[in-house]
Amino acid sequence: MAIKSEQDYRNRVAKLKPRLFMGGKRVKDLTDHPITRGVIDATARVYALTMDPQYADIMQSMSHLTGEPISRALHIHQSKEDLHRRLDMARLSSQKLGTCNYRCPGNEMLPSLAATTWEMDQAKGTDYHQRFNAFLKSAQENDLVVSGSVTDPKGDRSKRPLEQDPDYYVHVVEKRSDGIVVCGAKQHATGAYTADETLVLPGISCREGEEDYALAFVIPNGAEGVTYIAQYNPFSVERECEADPRVIGNPLYGQRETCLIVFDHVLVPWERVFMCGEIEYTQSFITRFAKTHRMNCGGACKVGFMDLIIGASQLMAEYNGLAKASHIAQKITRMLQLNDTSLACATAAAYMGQEEPPGCGVFMPDEAMSNIAKLNTNDGFWEVMALAGDIAGGIAVTMPSEKELENPDTKHYVAKYLGAAAPAKKRMRMVKFLQNWVAGLHGVGTYQGSGPSQNQMMVLYRIADLETKKRMAEELANGLG
Repeated sequence: MAIKSEQDYRNRVAKLKPRLFMGGKRVKDLTDHPITRGVIDATARVYALTMDPQYADIMQSMSHLTGEPISRALHIHQSKEDLHRRLDMARLSSQKLGTCNYRCPGNEMLPSLAATTWEMDQAKGTDYHQRFNAFLKSAQENDLVVSGSVTDPKGDRSKRPLEQDPDYYVHVVEKRSDGIVVCGAKQHATGAYTADETLVLPGISCREGEEDYALAFVIPNGAEGVTYIAQYNPFSVERECEADPRVIGNPLYGQRETCLIVFDHVLVPWERVFMCGEIEYTQSFITRFAKTHRMNCGGACKVGFMDLIIGASQLMAEYNGLAKASHIAQKITRMLQLNDTSLACATAAAYMGQEEPPGCGVFMPDEAMSNIAKLNTNDGFWEVMALAGDIAGGIAVTMPSEKELENPDTKHYVAKYLGAAAPAKKRMRMVKFLQNWVAGLHGVGTYQGSGPSQNQMMVLYRIADLETKKRMAEELANGLG
């Protein structure tokens, strides 16, 4: 069976030995470190959800290559309904994990690769699509975790790749009979060090002379010359140092974990190269990935997170004895409005989607609605968190540790003074859960993930049919209707 179990994944990841550094130290065992273990646990939960019969329609699909059941995380959208099911998968995963499902970025690169490699082969006689399908079939049959990364470090943003250190963007340094050798780095790579494979797409629309930067390829975990440098912040320290994860905001899965991936003369065999030098297709790769990612990231993944924040806020209001206060109901309603607007735009993006390019068999979401879904979420998520912080109160950032309830010198005070309409333990647990959101990393992460608002506004203005709107206005204004 192409769909593997949670234990199958755990057995595989236990054998991985990436060159990974975190907090200035080498991580040698992914299953033993508290932070990497959280990533593994979150990914494993997605495998468990996929095997759960009640979620089969959402989490599973049929391979267009083999006709066999596969994880939807490895599926290429074949219809508008497929696009909508992908939304369902993103929302469900976020609701169940409260963090990244770690199969998302790679999943959203796959349709872009399928469509654009087909397009290149049709126009240029290359065999990229055949290579990609061979990789995808193997990934589906083995139910691999495929991560992905687009964003280059960029260096001085005012300069093009050839005007500064060439390694600020991933590029070819040598072409050999057995493959290409690449150098550079990608950042914000979500969960890459616990994935089986990592897809790399171009992070810039290349111009003439920048052919060495027009690259798409896939590498296995721990390939020679690859170094992973993990993110590290106060939440990392908390999870790394805390012996009892029950007192952490998201005790099971923690925060979303990313890394910088460094490519130091990495050999990529030709069969794993899906573009090399075709500068005219870099924008197609980026655009197709971006609109798929923005539909799911903005309109479903973060909607699942907002579902959790809204639920926690309602519980906090009840624990504080304010559930019937009219201003609380107004705030919760506003949160629901913001959340459901993002979901509505993403749903529209799915059902307005089309095959792109015609004849390739791959369905892409509507570009305008996918960008609007992300644009709404950029602002809406901040407001939802602000309202949640308002409902929770200042305790969201001033609360003592829950361990004080086990301290004989303080437990009576804490139990007494932090109790309200609910016992202190219940109230403190929900405060800590909300703290993970309102005082954590999710605001900036949501805003920047798949691009900040300026990116979406540029796309919307670029694709808008303003000429038609102008003609409609002129016709009526001049009595020509």
